[in-house]
Amino acid sequence: MTRRVSRADVSKFNVMCCALAVVGVSTAYFGATRFTMASGVIVAYLAMCVGVLRAHRQRSLPIAYGATTHDETYATGTLIAYASQTGFAEQLAVQTATLLSRADHVVHVEPLDALSLETLARYRRALFIVSTTGEGDAPDHATSFVRNVMCANATASLRGLRYGVLALGDRSYHDFCAFGHALDRWLRNHHAEPLFDLIEVNEGDPAALRSWQTCVSSPTASIENDTLVPGAPTRWILNSRTLLNPGSAGEPAFHVCLEPADPAALSWQAGDIAEIRPAHPEIVVRRWIQRLSVREDVVVECDGERKTFFEAIATRVLPAIVDPLSGQSPQTILDSLDPLPSRQYSISSLPADGQLELLVRQSRYRDASSRDGVGLGLASGWLTQHAARGASISVWLRTNRSFHPPSDDRPLILIGAGTGLAGLRAHLKLRAVRGHYRNWLIVGERSAAHDAFHSHELAQWKSEGVLQRLDQAWSRDGGECRYVHDAMRSAAEHLQQWVQDGASIYVCGSMQRMAHTVHAALIDILGEAQLVGLREAGRYRRDVY
Repeated sequence: MTRRVSRADVSKFNVMCCALAVVGVSTAYFGATRFTMASGVIVAYLAMCVGVLRAHRQRSLPIAYGATTHDETYATGTLIAYASQTGFAEQLAVQTATLLSRADHVVHVEPLDALSLETLARYRRALFIVSTTGEGDAPDHATSFVRNVMCANATASLRGLRYGVLALGDRSYHDFCAFGHALDRWLRNHHAEPLFDLIEVNEGDPAALRSWQTCVSSPTASIENDTLVPGAPTRWILNSRTLLNPGSAGEPAFHVCLEPADPAALSWQAGDIAEIRPAHPEIVVRRWIQRLSVREDVVVECDGERKTFFEAIATRVLPAIVDPLSGQSPQTILDSLDPLPSRQYSISSLPADGQLELLVRQSRYRDASSRDGVGLGLASGWLTQHAARGASISVWLRTNRSFHPPSDDRPLILIGAGTGLAGLRAHLKLRAVRGHYRNWLIVGERSAAHDAFHSHELAQWKSEGVLQRLDQAWSRDGGECRYVHDAMRSAAEHLQQWVQDGASIYVCGSMQRMAHTVHAALIDILGEAQLVGLREAGRYRRDVY
């Protein structure tokens, strides 16, 4: 077994080596008669080393996870509370805590649902990093905080608390960052004092994250040398893509397989998310560079790597007007452009598969400038059409703790539609490996003839007993159960029994097309109170987008 060596291990080893060196020198030069004097020097040196180690340990571990019981820590420490749907808010909370700890701040990191009003009121400084899911909703795990704290304490006072809010969202939704704004209003209404104005982040916007970093830095202990902007992505190679629904009335859906450039990148859990940075098609990049009269093979620094100007500029937002950039160096041009927004996909494979597998549906729109009048979404078009086989794909692997699998063999009800099968497939793969066979999959798509994604694999799991039950709904084939929520209601008694037997429910798919109707069906079948209880117990989990 290989053991990872920590900094503390190295420091202890250095102390031991130094001590032995002093002993050796003392024996050689002083002889036995003077060894006693040398021993005193050794003891003093060791005492100094122990003191240094203790100081180092205190400085390197100031972040606490879980509630503290010491009033002094409440008063002097900083609370960082997060509400995360896909893991990004949690990631930023941990990064913010790490940066503050390097500036000698004592920090406590908590999920929002772990906080009571009494705990919150005891802090003097708090930073909130919260996502908005769907049309203005709080993340699933934060709904208990909304109900038990925000809605149940109309007259409570948080006077003396100073706070900041980082609100994460997506501007394509009508209620952009709505939960972040709701939390900010609630804090103000209860007499908490803002440290700075709420900061909105659209799709991980680096400029907004830098603004947050500046605001949370203290004048006496700046953390500007560190950064919250994601580091360099891991590099993957496009190995294959297979059209899964030829002849479908819907948009083409592909099984995309990526191989790691470095096998060490094969590290994630079922339920985690791949964040893909796309690139423009070659023809778009070439035309844009020609307008600037810049050589495309010039080498520039891009995201910590040396790339050709062509490769680098393909990953940037390209302005329609290029006149202000004319005459500037390629590096200056690149540095002035924002990176293309990344897109998130549920991972449908396990590290043991040796590759990262995705289920990607092409996003299409009308485009008069294209030959066929159809344009493709930036990321989906890159993965399913524009990137050549063998192309380099930039990927960040994001931990999505709220959709991780249960560790025990409890029954599992997996519900999804369309490409939502991707996240559920990873769970079924893991359950098969672990020998946990009480699984029920409920999925929906358009037509059994054209849209039965991974049908052979599902049939094999059914025959092997990995799937005890498989219900499929086809919206274009007619019949009683056309949609997922129809299939659920027709099996209501069985669903109730599985839940009574301890089952957890995992839902993956489109928020707008599927998640709302599935949630409404669960309320009708189980009752709202029971569904709330399942959510708070971690037995109702969603990966919705």
